[in-house]
Amino acid sequence: MPSNTERRSVDSDPATRPPAVLQVVPALVTGGVERGTVEIAAALVKAGWRAVVASSGGAMVHELERVGAEHITLPLASKNPIRIYRNIARLARVIEDQAIDLVHARSRAPAWSALYAAKRTGRAFVTTLHNIYGGQSAAKRLYNSVMARGDRVIAISRFVADHAVKTYQLDPKRLTVIHRGVDLVRFDPSAIHPSRLVTLARDWRLVDGAPVIMLPGRMSRWKGHVELLEAVARLGRRDIQVIFVGNDQQHPDFRHELEQRILRLHLDGVVYMVGDTKDMPAAYMLADVVVSPSVEPEGFGRIAVEAQAMGRPLIASNHGGSTETIIAGETGWLVPPRDIDALALALKQALALSARERVMLAARCRQAMVEQFDSQFMGDATLAVYTGLLFPEHVGEATGDA
Repeated sequence: MPSNTERRSVDSDPATRPPAVLQVVPALVTGGVERGTVEIAAALVKAGWRAVVASSGGAMVHELERVGAEHITLPLASKNPIRIYRNIARLARVIEDQAIDLVHARSRAPAWSALYAAKRTGRAFVTTLHNIYGGQSAAKRLYNSVMARGDRVIAISRFVADHAVKTYQLDPKRLTVIHRGVDLVRFDPSAIHPSRLVTLARDWRLVDGAPVIMLPGRMSRWKGHVELLEAVARLGRRDIQVIFVGNDQQHPDFRHELEQRILRLHLDGVVYMVGDTKDMPAAYMLADVVVSPSVEPEGFGRIAVEAQAMGRPLIASNHGGSTETIIAGETGWLVPPRDIDALALALKQALALSARERVMLAARCRQAMVEQFDSQFMGDATLAVYTGLLFPEHVGEATGDA
């Protein structure tokens, strides 16, 4: 697979080759944007299209190439205005050399480069809004607005779509809501061999038989780690294990703050920070309760759909995309953000579920994901957007060669 911007032999005649899509992201590290990029690349390849991704690289490049897509390394992670400007020419050269038909940007800094590269080369331009993006100043709003400038704009939830219409005066006719999906083959509880659970439990030094409360996600203040610690302290139990699963390298000071809070709350020996894992399906299976207590709204909430696909009891904050993926009282608990008492009560209720109640809850969760959030739905809907732009005479045909 090519990993640089050198010219390769590509048929430039669109009538004699599969359509080619270039996705543009800062880097291919672990995260929701990156996971969605790989999943759409896989959907493109499966449909007989060419899938190309430009980024600064990362651990997920191997996953991308394994699904049959191509990666091109460019310095797209930088927010430096000079670097963003220089990336316009770099991306334009890639578009021409690789005979790209459509450019899909998924993050703001590289989206500015991709926007003008697409204009320069006369290509269709698509953006995906993954969140509502903060920023009160005019400069910040201008910076964020690039994600609403696609010929077609995809929002990953109705929550994000509503915000985009209000904030950027986005014409709803250019906007499509495509919920993110979950890979129901990868996240399938029946496919997890017990040896995978044994390996993770040993690596994390879990105590056999002690209930596990798990918060997956990058270690960041807005993810709700502090709120979960406070709620666990109110339970007054030491026969449980709280596991923080996620990267802490970007916020080492916050990790130190959490360590100090754990000591003040007398939760040492109860709370464990285990870092990233490459086997999240098995990780979910170790959890008696999965918690996503974000203090700011999630654009969608990948944890919510993954945990439900694995049949885990789930507690999340009652805002953002979580309200579209969780049925309160049926597939999980929705609690007001920052409400420590409500979170503690939900934890108590989830931990008290009987074996029969857990089985019934798991079945409801899995069925809801199968019916509404299969990643195949996301892939088909995204290809339909591409097809509508490139081949309007074939609108509705999202697969096969055009």
